[in-house]
Order: sequence, then C-alpha cells, then structure tokens
Amino acid sequence: MLNISRPGLYRSRGLHQALNYSILPLRPALHLQRHSRYLSSVEHSTTPSSTPPPNSRRSSPAFALIALISALIGFGAAKSSFFTDVTASNPSKAHTPVFGSPRDIQNAIAELRITFGPGDKVSTDPDDLHDHGFSPNEHHPGMDHSVVVYPESTEDVVKIVKIATKYRTPITAYSGATSLEGHYRGHAIGGICVDMANMDRIITINQKDGDMVCQPGARWMDINDTLRERGIPLFFPAVRTYIPFYSFAKIAPTLNVQSSTNNSFVHSANAVRYGTAKGEWFLNVTVVLPSGEVIKTRRRSRKSSAGFDITKLFIGAEGTLGIITEVTIRLAPLLPTTVAVVHFPDVQEATEAVMDVMQTGVGIQCVELVDTVFMSAINKFGMSKRTYPEKDSLFFKFQGPSTSSTSSSASMRETAAIVKQITEKHGGTGFRLARDDTEAEELWADRKNAHYAGLALVEGSKGWPTDVCVPISKLPQLVYETKKDIDSTGLVSTIVGHVGDGNFHALILFKTDEEMAKAKELVHRMVKRAIALDGTCTGEHGVGIGKKEYLVEELGEGTVQLMKTIKKTIDPLGIFNPGKLYPDDDETTKTQKKKG
Repeated sequence: MLNISRPGLYRSRGLHQALNYSILPLRPALHLQRHSRYLSSVEHSTTPSSTPPPNSRRSSPAFALIALISALIGFGAAKSSFFTDVTASNPSKAHTPVFGSPRDIQNAIAELRITFGPGDKVSTDPDDLHDHGFSPNEHHPGMDHSVVVYPESTEDVVKIVKIATKYRTPITAYSGATSLEGHYRGHAIGGICVDMANMDRIITINQKDGDMVCQPGARWMDINDTLRERGIPLFFPAVRTYIPFYSFAKIAPTLNVQSSTNNSFVHSANAVRYGTAKGEWFLNVTVVLPSGEVIKTRRRSRKSSAGFDITKLFIGAEGTLGIITEVTIRLAPLLPTTVAVVHFPDVQEATEAVMDVMQTGVGIQCVELVDTVFMSAINKFGMSKRTYPEKDSLFFKFQGPSTSSTSSSASMRETAAIVKQITEKHGGTGFRLARDDTEAEELWADRKNAHYAGLALVEGSKGWPTDVCVPISKLPQLVYETKKDIDSTGLVSTIVGHVGDGNFHALILFKTDEEMAKAKELVHRMVKRAIALDGTCTGEHGVGIGKKEYLVEELGEGTVQLMKTIKKTIDPLGIFNPGKLYPDDDETTKTQKKKG
C-alpha cells in the first residue's frame, strides 16, 4: 500500500540547519539521525529506504534546553559569513551531483528487469532509446537513455524511483514528446527514461463539479472525445495549437505535466479566454518524490488557501522535482464558437487592433497573429481550400455566451460586428466570418497547420522553433524588431503569435551548419530583446536545455538560487532530469561578474 502523505517531507534550512550545525560537534550520532534516512542509506549502504526521516526524540529536559541554546547559537553562526561563504565561493561543490558508475546503471537495468519481469515494460532496444533521447523538432544535443521503462501505475513509478535512487541513476519522465527545448534528453552517463504512455486512463469524471481525475499520459483529444461521447457538455480547453498531432500515436500530445511545458502545452491559444493551464487548470497532482514517497498536493476543491501552492511547484518544475502520476484537471462548459480572419498592412496595426478589441470585453476565445510568410506558406503548402492575401493577419475565435444556439449565434454576430469595426480603424481589410461550423473548422485548421506548412517553405530545410512573451503593449515592437532581424540574416522564418497574451513563436528555417548557427544567434537576440522589454525567454515551450542560460538575467540571482535550494532539498542526489531548467553555476558567475 502506498504511503501518501502531506507536502513538506523534507525540512528547509533555517533553524533546523542551524540545529545541525550546533549539535554536530557535540552529538555526531544525533546529527546522523536527524538527516534523511533515504539520503544516508544511499551514501552509506546499498539499500534505499522510502520512509521519511524520523523525528529524533529525547525525553531529557536538560538535553532539550541544551539543544535549544545550541540551535540559537548555531542559527547565528549559520547566518554568518563563515557558512555563507562556503557555498557562495564554490557553488559547484554544493550543486554538482555524483551519479553511479556505468556498472551501477547496468545493475539498475538488471533490477528493473527482475522487478517488472518478462514483457515490454523494460526496453533497451536501440531504436526505442534513440526515439526517447532525440527529437526531429528541435536541435539541442541529443543523448540516448540507457533504458526505457513503461509504468502503468503509481506503484510502478515508486519501484522505478527507488531503483534509480539505489544506484544514483539519472531518471527522466517522458510524456507527450512535444518538448522543443530538450526536456527529455538523456544524460551523458545514461539513465532511466520513464515513459508515461501506458498511464493514460481517465479515472473519474465529476460532471457536477466540472473536473476530471486522470493519469498524466491521457491525451487531450481522448479527454474531449470521451466527454463528447458521454454527452457531457464540458471540455478541457488547455490544448496546444502550434504543433499538430504527431504521426506516431504513442507521442500524440498528452497532458504532458512532467515537463510543464511541460508544460509544453502549458499555455495555448485558449489562454486569452481561459488563462494558462499551468496556473489555472490543475487542481492537484499526485507526485512520486525522489525519496520514493508519494504525495498529493491538495484536495479537489475549486480553491484553497491552505499552505503553499505545491501543485504549481511541481507543474512548473519540468520533471526535476518529482514524477506526476495522477492529476485533477478543471473542465469548462462547451460553448458554441465561430471563426473570423482579417488582414493588416503590418503587425503593429494588427496587434494594436487586438489591444482595442480586448478592452471591449466581447466574447473572444482565441486571437492569433500570423505574418506574411506564414500566409504564403498556407497558400503554397497548406491544406486550405482558399487562397489568402499574403499579409499580416489575425485569426479570431469568437465564443457564444450559452449553449442556446439562437442566443449564441446572435451574440457571436454582434461580437463579429464590433471586431470588424475596430480592425477597420487599424487598416484591417477582407474581414471574413465563417458562414457555418464547417467553414469555421476549416479556417481554424489553416491556423493550426503552421508548423509543417512553414517547414515546406524551404525544401530540405529544418526548423528551429522558439517562443518568447512580453507585455501585450510591447508585442508590436518585439515582433517588428524580430522580423527586421530575421530579414537581415537572409533566413526564412514564420511568426505566429498568441497575440492576446503577448506570446509569439518563430520557426526559423535552415539547411547548413552555417545557417543553423545564424538561427541560434537569432534566437539569442530574440530572447534578450524580450527580457529587455520586461518579458520572458519562454511563454510556452519551457526552459529545458535551450533556455536555462537566460534564467539568471530574467529572474535574478536570488530567485535562481532559491530554485536550486528547493531542488537540492527535494532531490539531494540530483537524479531527477539532471541538466535541465536550472542554470549552470558558471552562468550565475558570469552574471555576477557583469554586475560587478
């Protein structure tokens, strides 16, 4: 039976750390007792323990008084420069994990085979390892895992984590495979990849509460299809639209909560109406921690003010703090929608029109900016039945206020009239409102075909996809300067933006190593530009490998060090998705030198 406990299994530094500092010279045995049994078992024996560290108890009042006095003295010492300088002067010593040897990894694989028995739950097939360590959709260094394991339950994940801990083996969770920043790359020494494809069950649908409990491998298409087939007028709105379904069923877009983009779908076109998945749509998660302990972050109520928002911590950690095995997601009423498209002389007019539209409060579910290059790609290589003007354009998805077809149709026509009037003031032309649901689906499909239509613009090319996000008022400047920068390099790139929330994507095409280097530098300048405009290096794709070098500049040294402290506290061995999210220590040092 699983031990599911409340959050807070590991103590933070503060007074508890000071107690360790102060009592260690007096009572070495007590010091060892007060540390995590799980960590000490890995360091001093070959058998891990999944139980949390026990609270050492002493009945002696004299001992309690000595301990308290020592703690206060130690707390002051811990805050002093002596203890601060130890880690500050050489932070790499504090954060660089020590992994097991190649033989340890082979022993881990052998134990996984014994644990899960014959069958296909444990794979070392070279093709399987390659598929899980590389991606054709992005260009960060790939690396094979040593083994891929396919769990079917939380209990299975616990077993995998305990084996990884026992042999100090890197462990990486793998879900939708839609990552664009190297989130699920293997480690240089190898490791265990945990593929959640078989954990795709819908467990419970709570229609009256408007939520659903499911496993992390559940595909959003299956979720919404299931709701529709059961006649439940709800849907899960946090779907990603900038990459269409992959050709392999096992890596079709899933909830992908492991990478927070995942995460990679964490924000979407629907964020204008529904907010972000990362922030709004996960009520709780069940997580297997690096210790093998299982926690559930909170209850199922729609809101709670009890304690930290631990759910967001794990959703945003890109698989570096735990492996999510179950999630409760919010569902939204399924309301009627329709689609319109309008064209502009430039992106500045288009984005300013959106800002005016959003101020009216009309029923907008999505509003998407596409540039002239994108429209050209759709005309040449898309599946559209129509030919568009090759201009910077906006795709709107309007939403009705109720399930009543009559009232919603009237409301959406009124919304369309207001939007048409505003866009025309900003030079918008050719405003086209879908005549029926079929045409609406076709128009929106043209928008969703961005990735592969864009790739077809340059025969034999590859694409470097990236995204940034800025305050909405800064988006016209960012897009204008980025397009100008792209033109100066001679490369071809489409630009697609979730303009309603200031997020846009570029797909920079290249064929040669020289062009790839240019694309990489373009991305670097785009990120710097976004941060300078009080934005972020990524609105949707996440950090992974590709964007971690920018976190210190964007978030500040203190925030990044706090992230690393949390990581070290929860995952002291550093085995969960190592090398991702957290900036390397030399990046922090570079920033410190620049400021100095």
